[in-house]
Amino acid sequence: MTVHGQIVRFALVGVVNTATYYAFYLLLLAARLPYVAAHVVAFLLSMTGSFFLNCRFTYRTRPTWRKFLLFPLTNAANFVITTSGVWLLVDVAGFSSRWAPLVAAAAAIPITFVVSRTIMLRPETPRTRDSLTETVVPK
Repeated sequence: MTVHGQIVRFALVGVVNTATYYAFYLLLLAARLPYVAAHVVAFLLSMTGSFFLNCRFTYRTRPTWRKFLLFPLTNAANFVITTSGVWLLVDVAGFSSRWAPLVAAAAAIPITFVVSRTIMLRPETPRTRDSLTETVVPK
């Protein structure tokens, strides 16, 4: 598995993740949630889906509890950059709250890839191998 292939798959997962996030965000705005609350909830929902897509499709690795619990770190920088970016774009620069998240997301992509790759491809030890998916027990 080449890094180039991972970058391409990461980008594709990112497109799906961004579309999922944005759909949730718009739905929550339509439900009259304040834009920052809508951003936070949509971000958390899309991050969960992103974990499983990245395990399966991008890095072709088994989802484990350890990876699942560490995965939010891959999005911590993304969250800080996009949340502050949304706030700056809307409250400071006067952007529409409908479009600000898409603009803010672009700056976080490279950082998210590097951290994600580090966590997802870290070697497993027997103690950290517990899978989130069904484990087949040998008979």
